[in-house]
Amino acid sequence: MSENIIVNKSFDFAVHIIEFGYKFQRENREFIISRQLIRSGTSVGANIEEAQGAISKADFNHKLHISLKEAKESKYWLRLILRSGLSKDRTEVESLQKNCEEIILILTSILKTSKSKR
Repeated sequence: MSENIIVNKSFDFAVHIIEFGYKFQRENREFIISRQLIRSGTSVGANIEEAQGAISKADFNHKLHISLKEAKESKYWLRLILRSGLSKDRTEVESLQKNCEEIILILTSILKTSKSKR
């Protein structure tokens, strides 16, 4: 079986989000934005995993669409953290943003392809 890039990429993103989120909480004593980021960032991969076991094409598309929405929400929280200057580690936030953008592009491509095959 071939490697599933989006499954692996979203899992790695979730791990990085958790590590960053808890470090962010410890260093900044900030819990609202970090919890939102952890929730949305881990939900991306969870919904992609669910899509792998979809019972129909519509179910598959629905789960991937939820993943896309969660990735876009994560992008928002990362942008907010960066712009507000809340994080001392600008490089790490920018790396997370880049990974998030790549996931968004991949999910968008998969959804376009999947919908065109209907």
